[in-house]
Amino acid sequence: MTLGPTLETPRLLLRPPAAEDFDAFAAFAADEEATRYLGGAQARAGAWRSWSLIAGAWITRGYSMFSVIEKSSGRWLGRVGPWMPEGWPGTEVGWGIVAEAQQRGFGREAAEASIDWAFDHGGFKEVIHCIERENRPSIALARSLGSELMRRDVQAPPPFKVRWDIYGQSREQWREQRAQLTR
Repeated sequence: MTLGPTLETPRLLLRPPAAEDFDAFAAFAADEEATRYLGGAQARAGAWRSWSLIAGAWITRGYSMFSVIEKSSGRWLGRVGPWMPEGWPGTEVGWGIVAEAQQRGFGREAAEASIDWAFDHGGFKEVIHCIERENRPSIALARSLGSELMRRDVQAPPPFKVRWDIYGQSREQWREQRAQLTR
């Protein structure tokens, strides 16, 4: 069963999660460094529930996080994409990349494709990124995507016990920025 689209970038395939991705996702979810700002490390059973939530959102919302697959190796690199569970502070495009693939531009490449898709097919009017203030790499990524600080110190919905700064931009801002890059 196909839950959603497959997006292609120069180095990546982005597609809804597939059963064969779960072992890599569970390893990612157990990595304390990779999940430091994503709610913390999870045991395999908790990872299964998170994975099922991501997959289920494709059915209930029509969008969700994509599995990020490196085209050259077929390796699962993370999850990136549109996200808005019940009680979320807005229409987010979020990211989480395995530790060994960070700082190589994969997050930005996947986020750009996901933002394009969210605006063109997901019906988003605005994209936000919920980021803990200490998460400097994600703040840098959000800013590199053209997002600006919109709100400070927003309490995350349960079960999260953190506060976020919200970065984001409108569909019009994104499209103007993209048009300037292609000129």
